[in-house]
Amino acid sequence: MNLSATLDRVLTRYHDLGRALAEGPGRDARQFGQLSKEYSDMGPVVQAIEALKRAQKELEDLEAISADKSSDKEMREMADAELRELKAKMPALERQVQVMLLPKDEADAKNAILEVRAGTGGDEAALFAAELFRMYQRYAALQGWKFEVLSVNDTGLGGIKEAQATISGRNVFARLKFESGVHRVQRVPATEAGGRIHTSAATVAVLPEAEEVDIQVNDADLRIDVYRSSGPGGQSVNTTDSAVRITHIPSGIVVAIQDEKSQHKNKAKAMKVLRARLYEAERSKKDAERAAARKSQVGTGDRSERIRTYNFPQGRVTDHRIGLTLHKIDKVMEGEALDEIVDALVTNDEAERLATLQ
Repeated sequence: MNLSATLDRVLTRYHDLGRALAEGPGRDARQFGQLSKEYSDMGPVVQAIEALKRAQKELEDLEAISADKSSDKEMREMADAELRELKAKMPALERQVQVMLLPKDEADAKNAILEVRAGTGGDEAALFAAELFRMYQRYAALQGWKFEVLSVNDTGLGGIKEAQATISGRNVFARLKFESGVHRVQRVPATEAGGRIHTSAATVAVLPEAEEVDIQVNDADLRIDVYRSSGPGGQSVNTTDSAVRITHIPSGIVVAIQDEKSQHKNKAKAMKVLRARLYEAERSKKDAERAAARKSQVGTGDRSERIRTYNFPQGRVTDHRIGLTLHKIDKVMEGEALDEIVDALVTNDEAERLATLQ
C-alpha cells in the first residue's frame, strides 16, 4: 500500500463530497443521502489522517532543527528529545490509519444470531453447550448488548441439545464473528467415578442478522409445517400445534422453533433465523471467491474446525488459531476475560489483512 498516495485520495474524496453536499440535495434526494452517509463515515478516518500528517510535518521540522549545526545547542538537544519521542509514536499512528482504511465487512455493524449445539460427548457435551450459551449471555450483558433467547432445546439435565439467541447492539457481529467453530472441553464429568478426563465438544455459529432488504425469501420456496411442541424426553408441553418448522426448499435449510405458545411468534423467530442462515451462506460463497486470491481471515470460520479448547483441570483456555492461552478459565466462562480473546482475534485479523496490502 502506497500510504501517502492513498491518504491523498481519501482527503480529495472527502473534500469533493463536502463541496457536493454544500450545493444541497437538488432533485436526487436519495443520492444526496448516500453522499451524506459516505461523508459522515469518512469523518473519523479523515481526522486520523490529519493527525498523522501533522505528526509527519512536526517530524520534518524537528529533523531540520536537529540537523542545523548553526542553531542553538540547547534547542537542538530539545529537538532531538522530541524527535525520539515522536518517532516512537509514528508506527502506531500509521497503523491506526491503515486499519481504518481496510475494506469493511458490510456485516460488521449488524446484530447477530448465535447458535450453540452440543457435539460429541453425550450429556457432558450438552452441559458444556449450556455453559457456552451462558458465557455469551454474560458477555453480552457486560458489553451492554441485548440478548434475546429465540429457542432452547434442553436435555432436562441442565444441558442443551441446541439453543439460539439474537444479540443486538453496537458492532456485535464484528466482535463475535470469530467465535464460529468447534469449541472443545477437557474435564472430569460429575458422573465419572474414576476421575478420568473426558473430551467433549460443542459447535458455535455466529451469523449476521439479515433484514428483509438483505435477503428476499420467496414464499413459494418455503415449506411450513406446524406441530405440537415437546419437552425433554418427548413429553408434550403444549396442546396446540404452535411449533413451527420452516424448510427452505432450494437450499435445504431447516429451522424449527417451538419456544413460544404462539404459532405466529414461532414463525417470526424461525424466519429471522432462516434469513440469517441464507445471508451467511451468500457471504460464505463470496468469501470463498475472495479466498482464491488470498487466504481467509482468522481460520476459516468453518463449523467443523476446532478453534478453542477449554481445559478445566489446568484452568486454561487456548485459541488454536492464534496460539493464545489464558490461565483464567473461570473468568472466561463468566464472560469477563472473553474480551481478551476477542481483542487478540480482531488484532490478528487486521494484521493479516494489512499484510496482504503491502
